[in-house]
Amino acid sequence: MGSSIGANIRRYREARGWSQARLAREVCRAAQVTGEPVGRQEISRWETGKRTPREWLPYLAAALGVSVDVLREPQKPAEPPLPTLADFLPEEDPLSPLEGRTGRRVGMGTVDDLQQRVHGLRLADDVLAGGDLIRPALRDLRRAVKLYRENTYTSEVGRQLLRQIGELAQIAGWIASDAGQHEEAESIYRLGISAARQAEDHTLAGNLAGSLAYQMSNTGREAEGLTLAQAAFRDSEAEAPPKARALYLDRVAWAHTKAGGTENGQLAMRALGEAGQALSEDSEGTESPAYLYWVDAGELRVMESRVFTELHRPLRAVPLLREVLSEYDATHTREMALYLSWLAVALVDANEPEEAAAVAERVISLGSDTPSERVAERVRVILGRLQEYADVPEVAAVLAEHQAA
Repeated sequence: MGSSIGANIRRYREARGWSQARLAREVCRAAQVTGEPVGRQEISRWETGKRTPREWLPYLAAALGVSVDVLREPQKPAEPPLPTLADFLPEEDPLSPLEGRTGRRVGMGTVDDLQQRVHGLRLADDVLAGGDLIRPALRDLRRAVKLYRENTYTSEVGRQLLRQIGELAQIAGWIASDAGQHEEAESIYRLGISAARQAEDHTLAGNLAGSLAYQMSNTGREAEGLTLAQAAFRDSEAEAPPKARALYLDRVAWAHTKAGGTENGQLAMRALGEAGQALSEDSEGTESPAYLYWVDAGELRVMESRVFTELHRPLRAVPLLREVLSEYDATHTREMALYLSWLAVALVDANEPEEAAAVAERVISLGSDTPSERVAERVRVILGRLQEYADVPEVAAVLAEHQAA
């Protein structure tokens, strides 16, 4: 019976579009109790069947607008539910405030300071690589979590702190991934998803989940990456502005591409088309989160060209990449190296080994001053592909000089 009650609680909560934290607050309100004797963790335990609500069941029913009998009703056999972002949360809540907090009272000024730090770190990531930023990024994230757990604040300030922790986790996770610390990045992304959902910011949760899905797709976990990218889109699209929907679909397209196969290739192209349509709905009057400043038509062209490269369609990939690179800011060294790496691979597919070798030299030169594991991995990929033309003098020279490294 406990499992049926848990499944029903989750079903009716999600039908209302509530987070577990929101339901916890509504239960306390229905019970007319002060403080928070029921929190997100307790809701999670009820939903997973680890505990039974017992005396809280009437208040759960009242909060959800159903009868107690409805919550007790056994579940009918059904198709396995599609994964949701809740399935990717940490088992224990690392954001749970400490009992008997003795810290200072913080207000919106603290939130504003944290927001400025997050924005500065994101701008730094545009021009610096993960190896340069990993230490300050992790330090800032730990400080923000400590601030949230140890101090006191109003519920609105708490919600805004969680949102900033989520944004900080997104950029810190991205930096950790770029530095090659994939396990650390995954832990950070999951922390961020938890923070965003508790803050009831579904757009931010989708962005974090999409970033984690992207990492999974690129590190040998293609099936997981596709599942998570699709869950991020499904869970967040209803409230997401056009730029966010375009980004989610971009991630879905890449996940399909990395999953491989003809059908996934077709689904990737469909997702790219839908991403372009979503972005076309953006306008000056449409509000988007500040962290989506980089999502534009150029970024969609980059993803489209990468998909074409991965699908071995160089006649489509090469012109797109050349167009993008001709417009790109050369001060963004890491991105320039990454985009050139896709061009080098596409040129190999196009049977243009001499030009591929020349582009490979540029990638290697840029990468030598960029402590980015992403760039290092792309160099390894290029050198592996150039082996097909090892007898071409220009290629042989590149391989002889750099393959040992």
